[in-house]
Amino acid sequence: MNSIESQARKLTYVLLAGQSLASAGFIAMATLNPILGARLGGSPGWAGVPSAVYLLGGAFAASLWGELMERFGRRNGISAGLLLGVFGSGLVAASVQVSLLWLFLFGMLLMGFAQSAVTLGRFAAAEVHPPLDRGKAISTVVLGGTFGAVFGPLMVAPSGQFMLASGFDELSGAYVVSMILFALCTLVIFFGLRPDPKDLGRQVSALYPGPVVNGPARPIGEILRQPGALTAVAAMVLGQVVMVAVMVITSLHMSGHDHHLGDISLVISSHTFGMFAFSVVSGWLSDRWGRKPVIVTGAVTLLLACLAAPLSPDVLPLAVALFLLGLGWNFCFVGGSALLADHLSPVERARTQGFNDLLVGLASAAGSFGSGLLFAASGFVLVAGVGVVLSLIPLTLGLWYRPKILAPSSASS
Repeated sequence: MNSIESQARKLTYVLLAGQSLASAGFIAMATLNPILGARLGGSPGWAGVPSAVYLLGGAFAASLWGELMERFGRRNGISAGLLLGVFGSGLVAASVQVSLLWLFLFGMLLMGFAQSAVTLGRFAAAEVHPPLDRGKAISTVVLGGTFGAVFGPLMVAPSGQFMLASGFDELSGAYVVSMILFALCTLVIFFGLRPDPKDLGRQVSALYPGPVVNGPARPIGEILRQPGALTAVAAMVLGQVVMVAVMVITSLHMSGHDHHLGDISLVISSHTFGMFAFSVVSGWLSDRWGRKPVIVTGAVTLLLACLAAPLSPDVLPLAVALFLLGLGWNFCFVGGSALLADHLSPVERARTQGFNDLLVGLASAAGSFGSGLLFAASGFVLVAGVGVVLSLIPLTLGLWYRPKILAPSSASS
């Protein structure tokens, strides 16, 4: 038993390290995607398109990654995804130099594939821990985003100045940095994620069956008819779409008010800090306080963030609102991930979790694309107003859901 626990801790820390490196790359490029999209597309309406393509790529890849990870293991699947991220970020950096929109969007598509594989790592951490520790395990991996939240945006301006001094477009700097970080992350995951979480997870499930009875995999539709699974998926899907819709357009909103890249990066850094820095808190609360209160708290925080975001275009008010937006997403994401894991047997995990991330990606891609159209049509207030309405859905489901109490099995006793 002690051997399993030590292996689980080691795998979780490897996933944390990988998440830290990858998130820094993803967040660095997220700061510039709307600006570059509007430039290469020729109008503000294109601002949300790059992130939409990126998210659609991640969405459609999620189910595929789920199947591949079930067949070839979590380590090989995540590593393969990161290699696509290396290639994709290189294509985007090249597209900036030659001003080719299609090359930029193709690179974003590949980076979406990479992000999807990395994000599934949170479930790999969950499956090697018993039910009452899953929230903490998930939040530990998500905590890796704190590194990205702090260092990702901070690398945008220096890397841009370096590229400009070297005779290249300053917007290409963040994508070159992302390419290097993805390469380092690939090495960490491929050599460090041993034994494979899939194999260790089956041993853990034998010791901690929990409330899910092992047996043949149920159809996904049957799983989602459970109130707990439905609430979990809704929290992750709608929490993601609200967060993405407001975050994606904030850079362009600030650019329109004559803020420079340093101010924009600061606000995005505040947002991503809220997304990841409090993961330990949300994970601990999810295990001790319960999944439902965490999800409800996250939905309320998202709603408050959307109400606050359009009140002022100044840096400090926007930084506070975007911080709350990230914090609300974190609570919905961690609480929802833990709740979904509670309702799945080992043979259902990869397929159902991949399908969940497919829904998350599709919804957030729609939010990203729609935010650009809404912004072009009416402005930032309309984008935030739609976020308010969507936040009410997971809030209502969370209040309606009546959870069963998790208890250790006799084997764990």
